[in-house]
Amino acid sequence: MTTKPAARPCAPFFSSGPCAKRPGWSLGNLKTDSLGRSHRAKLGKGRLKRAIDLTREVLEVPADYRIGIVPASDTGAVEMALWSLLGARPVDMLAWESFGEGWVTDVVKQLKLEDARVLKAPYGELPDLSQVDTKTRDVVFTWNGTTSGVRVPNADWIAADREGLTICDATSAAFAQELDFTKLDVVTFSWQKVLGGEAAHGMLILSPRAVARLESYTPPWPLPKIFRMTKGGKLIEGIFEGETINTPSMLCVEDYIDALEWAKGLGGLKALVAKADANAKVIHDWVARTPWVENLAKDPATASNTSVCLAIVDPDVLRKGSGAVAAIAKGIAATLDKEGVAYDIGAYRDAPPGLRIWCGATVEWSDLEALTPWLDWAFAQEKAALLEAA
Repeated sequence: MTTKPAARPCAPFFSSGPCAKRPGWSLGNLKTDSLGRSHRAKLGKGRLKRAIDLTREVLEVPADYRIGIVPASDTGAVEMALWSLLGARPVDMLAWESFGEGWVTDVVKQLKLEDARVLKAPYGELPDLSQVDTKTRDVVFTWNGTTSGVRVPNADWIAADREGLTICDATSAAFAQELDFTKLDVVTFSWQKVLGGEAAHGMLILSPRAVARLESYTPPWPLPKIFRMTKGGKLIEGIFEGETINTPSMLCVEDYIDALEWAKGLGGLKALVAKADANAKVIHDWVARTPWVENLAKDPATASNTSVCLAIVDPDVLRKGSGAVAAIAKGIAATLDKEGVAYDIGAYRDAPPGLRIWCGATVEWSDLEALTPWLDWAFAQEKAALLEAA
């Protein structure tokens, strides 16, 4: 039986959201002048604008794209886009994991768009991107499937001369993967993913084409107040200058600014992507030499460098059936949690049973290296218990 490892990760935080805080993070590092003040006062608006400006700089967002802080995390940002922009033309909906499925439900069952075409793939795979009509139809997709560990390899499949809009949920891709903004009209993400910020706030990035749609198209359904981005047929520019629709947590704003300043100091987007790539390589290399586990992503070109999802493929366990696989995965996650070695590494509740390990830039390479022997040890413990019970 595998010997219990001696070395432990210094930071056992491998959750896929909220994700690990940046290395060296401390509550004492945050500026507090804006706390207890109105977010509409000059100081509050200035800090909100600082968050927007740093987002543009670090994420390398084009100068003519608007960036807004919106309520309800990434979900709120996506919902604002779907309810405000869709219906003007037919739409292709892509789904290969839980959150993409959620956007399909919104469009098909809530908005009830009859001209919505759904292109699906099972966990671990992508839909056939060559079948997506990016020329004449709107397109809604996730860049990185957080619950499947599968991402689009690039944006080459999106037409440069498209007539429709591309709406991209990039919450577990932003700041860790190269987003081709020339092919994206709406990009959304949340603070608690790659930069390890706090939850409940979303970011909505709009291209000039998306703004033109907002100002020329009125949806046939009523829009809640928190979704409204136009007034009198014109974009409410204040939303994209720090005048938020509802009251934000200024403590969360300061925490996000701290993460952005850390990211800038690290070297910006390229450094963040490189660090996530190096982190994910630790897990991918371990998987390559470990017979009991595989990457859920079937094609290495589509494997995520942030939410790395793993399937248990040990023959002895598989012979016991899907219940045994789920029990082993749950047991590994629970054992390592109890040991204080790895927190929150179970697969997402709607995903196939397995493990999910966050490898974004706020995680240290050395902690992932220290984690892999513990994964082997925990698997050996759980498998032995399973076989003994039989």
